[in-house]
This record gives sequence, C-alpha cells and structure tokens, in this order.
Amino acid sequence: MKTIKRVDLAKQWKKEKFNLLPLIIKTLESGEYVGSKTINILEKNIANYCGTRFAVCTNSGTDSLTLALFLLGVKKGDEVITAPNSFIASAATIAHLGAKPVFADVKDDQLIDPKEIEKKITKKTKAIMVVHLSGRIADMKSIKLISKKFKIPIIEDAAQAIGSKYYGKKSGSLSEIGCFSAHPLKNLNACGDSGFVTTNDAKYHKKLKTLINHGLEDRNMSKTFAYVSRMDALQATILNYRLKNLDHKIKQRRKVASLYFKKLRDLPIKLPYENKGEYNSYHLFVIQLKKRNELQKYLMKNNIETGVHYPIPIHLQKASKYLNYKIGSFPITEKQTKTILSLPINENLTISQINYICKKIREFFNEK
Repeated sequence: MKTIKRVDLAKQWKKEKFNLLPLIIKTLESGEYVGSKTINILEKNIANYCGTRFAVCTNSGTDSLTLALFLLGVKKGDEVITAPNSFIASAATIAHLGAKPVFADVKDDQLIDPKEIEKKITKKTKAIMVVHLSGRIADMKSIKLISKKFKIPIIEDAAQAIGSKYYGKKSGSLSEIGCFSAHPLKNLNACGDSGFVTTNDAKYHKKLKTLINHGLEDRNMSKTFAYVSRMDALQATILNYRLKNLDHKIKQRRKVASLYFKKLRDLPIKLPYENKGEYNSYHLFVIQLKKRNELQKYLMKNNIETGVHYPIPIHLQKASKYLNYKIGSFPITEKQTKTILSLPINENLTISQINYICKKIREFFNEK
C-alpha cells in the first residue's frame, strides 16, 4: 500500500495542470515577471476574499509579519506579545527588528489565552501578535477588548488560516493588519514562498506598497531604505487560479474533519472541535493524546504519514536562549508538545483512505 500523505502536492498538480499550465506559459511568454498586472489582480482578489479594503502581495508569510511590525513602528527595546507554540517565524520577525518576543501561554485548544496576554502587558508592549494556529481563529472578542483597553494594536498571524471565519468575518479582517503565507503546504498554496498582508488602513496600504520594493517611489527615487519583499508574477498567476477553488478545497477538508469526528469521537483522544463562532479551514487536523509517540510510530508502520506541529516550543529553542525562559515557563504549551499529532487532512483524501486511517487508530487503542 502506498503511504497516505498529510499533503500531496504532486496529486494537486496532476489535477490542475491541464488548466494551470497554459496560464503559467502565458505569464512566462509575457516577459513581465516582477510588478506585473497579475499582482494587482491578485491583491484585489485577496482583499475581496478576506473582506478588507486592501491587500499587498509579499514573497513570504515571514516577510508579511516583518512588514506588519515595521508598519506599527516596532523597534529596538519594544515588546510584542505572541504565542510560544507557533512556527519559529512568528517570534523571529519580532527579534529581527530588535524587539523582544514576550510569550503568553495557550489554552487547551492551542490558541493564545487572552488572560495570559493581559498579564504580560507592560509599558514597552507595542503590539499583540495573535496566531490563528492550524486554521483555528483565536478568541478575538476577548483579545480586541484587551487591545482597546490598553490601546495596543493587533497583528493576526493568519499564515495557517486563510478562509477561516470568526462569527462570519474572515481571518485577516479582524485586526489592524493580517499576515498570510502561501507556502506550498498552505491551503492556498503557491509553488514557492509567497504571502500577503491585508488591512483596512489606506496609510498602511500606501506605505506597504513602497516597503516591499526597496522604498522606491519611482524607478530612481527612494524615500526610505526598505525591503525586497515582492511576490513574482508566476506565483501570483498560480495563486489567482487556486484562489478560485479555495472555498471548495476548504469544504472538502471540512468533510474529512467531520469523518474523523464521527469515527474517533469515542476514543481517548482530544479532537479539535470548533469553538463558538469558529469556522475552521483545517490547515491541520491536530489531535491530542497521551500515547502520541506510540501512535505515530504505529501509523507510520501502517503507511500513514503524520506530523507534530511543533515538537519544540519557541521559548525552548536555542535561538531563544537569550530570553531566559526555562522548562515550565509555559506548562500548557509544553504539555501539548508531547501530546499533539497532526493527522492527514487534504482535499485529495478518499473516503477509503480516511476509513483506513480511522481503522488503524482504533486498532492501536484496542491492542493497548
């Protein structure tokens, strides 16, 4: 039996190539590879999809976060509150600007705890970077109240949450600035690193368009030293095509999730049920259980690929040593690193594959 993959990019391309390849060829034949009309079209499409006034294409989700922090004036000596259970880039972008990442522990659902955020606010706090992990949106009602109370802006790290909703509003539209990744493994995926920023603020939008392109006001005049964070036309072509199919892809992922819920609900596993007002796009389907390592080995033995997102929390990474966090600093996050497991979830999974996965998980518990 072939291995059931968590993500199958080759299968995605096989299904798309008849329609997508001519678009790629057309882009290459145009000779416009940087700053083309294709970029402008994608930015309008993304803004419309996310329900914001503006979107700006970037070359990665990481650069999107860096640009957002820069827009808010984050600099050396400032503090930015974020979650310790994200991908390393969330904290790295804060450090790149000379600011200090200040972590707040998460809840049982892996999302940052608003009560912990408020405990970490000081006079140096410049922003709150909320991470919508695995396609789930954080408790934005509570977090926005904190933001308003202390007059601290919010950045949504929505790298894993394109298309997710919170009481009907999409990720990236719930704060001052939303940041997304279109890395190949994301639900809306390019064929290389890509990303975008969303905002309703016209000033932020205007400044972003300059910041991503060397700070140039025209071909020869630069007002400020900035970044090279542009998306290329080839990736924009691919994303414009795939954006049209994104809602269908999310619906298919939600169908996979509903089958997992149905077939695994009576096992000693914590399943990622949706919170009130939440519409999960299921970038990942993360379960929690005590015998995580044993189950992961058992599934791999039976040709089922799983993952752990993420086994080492950011505060215990070698890169974070200077922040002086220790084991025990964030007990819930640390506990979850030993219990979380990402099951296969993608729109190309068949019902027979899902049934097989669930069957093997049940067999594991029966044998134990």
